[in-house]
Amino acid sequence: MVEPWQDTTMPAHVRAADLLARMTTKEKTAQLAGVWIGAAAEGTADADVAPGQHAYAAGSAALDALRPYGLGHLTRPFGTVPVEPAEGVERLAELQRTIRAGNRFGLPAIAHEECLTGFAAWQATVFPTPLAWGATFDPALITEMAEAIGTSMRAVGIHQGLAPVLDVVRDPRWGRTEEAIGEDPYLVGTIGTAYVRGLEAAGIVATLKHFAGYSASRAARNHAPAALGPRELADVLLPPFEMAVRDGGARSVMPAYNDIDGLPAHAHTELLTQVLREHWQFTGTVVSDYYGVSLLEEAHRVADGEGGAARLALAAGVDVELPAARCFSTADPLPEDLLDRAALRVLTQKCELGLLDPDVETVTSGVPVDLNPPQMRELAQQAAEESVVLCANDAGVLPLGDEPRIALLGALAHEQAAMLGCYTFPRHVGVHHPGLPTGVEVLTLAEALRAELPGATFVDDPAAAEVCLAVVGDRSGLFGRGSSGEGCDTEDLQLPYGQAEVLDEALASGAPVVIVVLSGRPYALGRWADRAAAVVQAFFPGQAGGPAVAGVLSGRVDPSGRLPVGVPRSPGGQPAPYLAPPLGRHGFPSTVDPTPLYPFGHGLSYTAFTWDAPECETPELPTDGETSIRLTVRNTGDRAGTEVVQLYLHDPLGTVARPEVRLVGYARVPLEAGASAEVHATFPADLAAYTGADGRRVVEPGALELRVAASSALVHHTVPLTLTGPEREVGHGRRMRCETRVK
Repeated sequence: MVEPWQDTTMPAHVRAADLLARMTTKEKTAQLAGVWIGAAAEGTADADVAPGQHAYAAGSAALDALRPYGLGHLTRPFGTVPVEPAEGVERLAELQRTIRAGNRFGLPAIAHEECLTGFAAWQATVFPTPLAWGATFDPALITEMAEAIGTSMRAVGIHQGLAPVLDVVRDPRWGRTEEAIGEDPYLVGTIGTAYVRGLEAAGIVATLKHFAGYSASRAARNHAPAALGPRELADVLLPPFEMAVRDGGARSVMPAYNDIDGLPAHAHTELLTQVLREHWQFTGTVVSDYYGVSLLEEAHRVADGEGGAARLALAAGVDVELPAARCFSTADPLPEDLLDRAALRVLTQKCELGLLDPDVETVTSGVPVDLNPPQMRELAQQAAEESVVLCANDAGVLPLGDEPRIALLGALAHEQAAMLGCYTFPRHVGVHHPGLPTGVEVLTLAEALRAELPGATFVDDPAAAEVCLAVVGDRSGLFGRGSSGEGCDTEDLQLPYGQAEVLDEALASGAPVVIVVLSGRPYALGRWADRAAAVVQAFFPGQAGGPAVAGVLSGRVDPSGRLPVGVPRSPGGQPAPYLAPPLGRHGFPSTVDPTPLYPFGHGLSYTAFTWDAPECETPELPTDGETSIRLTVRNTGDRAGTEVVQLYLHDPLGTVARPEVRLVGYARVPLEAGASAEVHATFPADLAAYTGADGRRVVEPGALELRVAASSALVHHTVPLTLTGPEREVGHGRRMRCETRVK
């Protein structure tokens, strides 16, 4: 007989509730736990835990202890050690058979993996890092990319992906800047939501992280307290998460490691219950960041022992302890009401994934597995090409000629590491396995240039070259094993590894110098930029990054990337995000000038564009209304290219100090030479909302200005607007985006 919890015609929450009522306390508790097979072995991903993080029990002992009661999560079955994809499928299938056979309900576990730069498994496609996603300004591409990643994960038995990162960059000295999408909440929200849609469309549970305030830590130090006021939290850091929950359909959220005003995120009831569930109506699961529950006891010191940490986290709204069970232990009974609440959420999600069905098949084994198929390689190439930013080309030295004499300086020109972020498998796990092949083809920039320019001559002496390519940037790593990545924070934005000498040597030669930056964060280039012929920026562009950058340098690819973070002029004066009110900008009474060398949204092309003056449907609209604008963009050059039209809102008067401008819309406009297109944008008054001194988010009547711009600092046209009617409070149902279309 089919029990109600097995009846596929019934709603998921009903089935889950029926199953919950049949479970013992230990069976419920086991659904809140994970097991990390192999994490204790030398040379695994567990070697990359931060100092002070707890070393969890792993392997057969942990699984055997929980198996009679069931298991909530399997942690990184592919992403812990290198495993041939087909072998990994067989291993996971066997693990799931073991788990199902061990508990009386035959329940499998949810298998989760990292997927920040693609499926973090050996031989899987390595995509650009999220900062490069932001540089594309292309949500449609990011959705397509994420769906392809999710499809490959689902095919081998993975259910949940720990991505995307929706932390808004506040200070790029933070090591995890490379994992973030940018310094603007609208860009982060729209690109991040696009990634969520793709993963969820493939049947993968997307996990939003890190909720919240992680990127706003003091001095940009990893795990450090966040010095946040309520309005910065409400208007800058939370909107991307809200958008991804509401518009993206994300089914999981991961709390951050930091505290906000003394309240650790893993014990923050207001964030995890009141905001997330009550205000935003989120119905999915909250999974801890790795070791996050233990850190309530060991680092934050707000809990007395493991049981105290578990009770704090559960009460706040954490449902699952990852990567494995320590505090949420079957040996230490948890409050029954909190246990039931969390277990019901986990079981409901398992039901949605089909894991409560009588004929569930978690893994299809015995079939060929290709984690780097042609379609994904093509998407990786497109994403890499769209993310490369041409910051300067004053001397017209780019694109390079067909047979140039090139001096190539800088060690990173010859390293795969210059292309790969810290959460790529080769840099996250592969570095612990000397001699392990990368698993996918990753050309260095030097190799890619030789393939791109077969007629070029490469020389060692810059004075003997027609052009000198000076390549600088980062090697990613974790906790001090790189210059960028988790735990690799920096005191200032000077180039690491003594690379200033590379640029000094190049510029002293007298040859035209192209500075190529391959990095996980922006670096201060003001000391050299005025003397360089050109500057090209790429943010860890992935396995296709070498050919993408080489293609931009040669001219095969017209650069269309735009900066998701500003490039500073000097290494100090941080943080200085572009979302600053008037007193946060340069001027009296400070001698420090935070004005960036290249601003947010900046990027050049090899062709030229003209923008007609926009036409506005109505410059006067009520505080609950909308208006639309349209403008024509023309490619007046002699080659195809892509312009990125950006809309910024300027509010000249508020009840609290406001950003001078902030992004509220954008559109990529690809055009053949001589072609034109109309850009249409619908601006809802809701986008003028902000949080006032009393904590309410309101739309106020009064004057506004839309700035139609090529960057946050390069305005082509302004559109005056007037909001009329009463002040209006808005909440979770407000319109959060400016819809744009190109025709």
